[in-house]
Amino acid sequence: MQQTITVLPPGTVANMVCGFDVLGFALHEPCDEIDITLIHEKRIIIQPDPVYNLPTDPEKNVAGAALLAMLDAIEEPIGFDITIRKHIKPGSGIGSSAASAAGAVVGANMLLNNRFSNEELVQFAMYGEKVASGVKHADNIAPCIYGGITLIRSIFPLDVVALPAPDLFVSIVHPQIEVRTADARAILKQTVLLKNAIKQWGNIAGLVAGILKNDHALIGRSLEDHIIEPVRSILIPGFDELKQRCMAAGALGGGISGSGPSVFMLSSTQQTAHAIAAEMQAVFNRLGIDNHTYVTSINATGVTVKP
Repeated sequence: MQQTITVLPPGTVANMVCGFDVLGFALHEPCDEIDITLIHEKRIIIQPDPVYNLPTDPEKNVAGAALLAMLDAIEEPIGFDITIRKHIKPGSGIGSSAASAAGAVVGANMLLNNRFSNEELVQFAMYGEKVASGVKHADNIAPCIYGGITLIRSIFPLDVVALPAPDLFVSIVHPQIEVRTADARAILKQTVLLKNAIKQWGNIAGLVAGILKNDHALIGRSLEDHIIEPVRSILIPGFDELKQRCMAAGALGGGISGSGPSVFMLSSTQQTAHAIAAEMQAVFNRLGIDNHTYVTSINATGVTVKP
C-alpha cells in the first residue's frame, strides 16, 4: 500500500439558505492541504499547527476524531500521522472543520485502497463535526466528500443524495470576525411557527427542483429562509445592506454560509459574480471590517489528490 498522500479538501457552503443542516455544496476554492502517512501502529498522530494552534490530542482535533472512528472499523494494527495546512480559517462559515475531517478520512481511505464507501466516510467524518460543534451534522461533510451539491435526507440512518451541480458562479465574502458554530446554534429558536415551516418546505422543494432542472430563476426564487437567517443575521454586521446590494448587482440569491460570518451569493455569469464580490467588499470596507472575497464555482469533485 502507498505510504503517504497529500489531499486537497475544499471549502463548502452549508444550508444553502433554506436547507438548514440538509443541503450543501463544495467550492473550487479555498482548499486545505493535508499530508497523511500510514503508520504501523494503531494510533493517530497530529502534527502541531504553527498558525492556528489546533489541538494535537486526536480526540479533541476534528481530523483526529474522524480518523479514530475509522480505526474502530479497522482490525489491522495501523494508524495515521497527519499534518494539516489550513487555508480555510476556522470559524469562517465555509466548512473549515469539515475540510479537516473529510480530507483526513478520504486521504486515509485512499492509502487503504478505497476500502470504505463514501457513505461510510461521511459517518466517520461526522465525529469530527461533533468535536467542532457538539452535533453530528453532514451538510458540509457530504459535499466535501461527494463533490457537487448534496442533500442529507436523513442522519439516522444516514441517507445522502448527490445532486447535479448547476452551472452557477459563487461569490463569497469572509469578514474577518469569528462566529463559532456552537454559538450560532445556541441562539436558534427551538419552536417554529407552522406558517414559516410551510414556507420553508416549499422553498427547499423548489430549490431541489431548480437544481435538478438547472433552472436558475427557480433556484433564485427558492433561496429564502424564514427560520434560521432572521436569527443568525444579527451576528453579521451589515448583513441586510450587503444582501440588498448583491441582489441589485444581479445575484440570483444567497445568504449566510453555514453558521457565518461568511456570506455567499449565486449568479449566472462570472462577470456578475465579480460585480457582486465588489459590492460585498465595499460593504465591509465601509464598516471598517477586514474581509476576503472569493469568486469561484461549484466543485463537482470534492476532495482531490494534490498533483
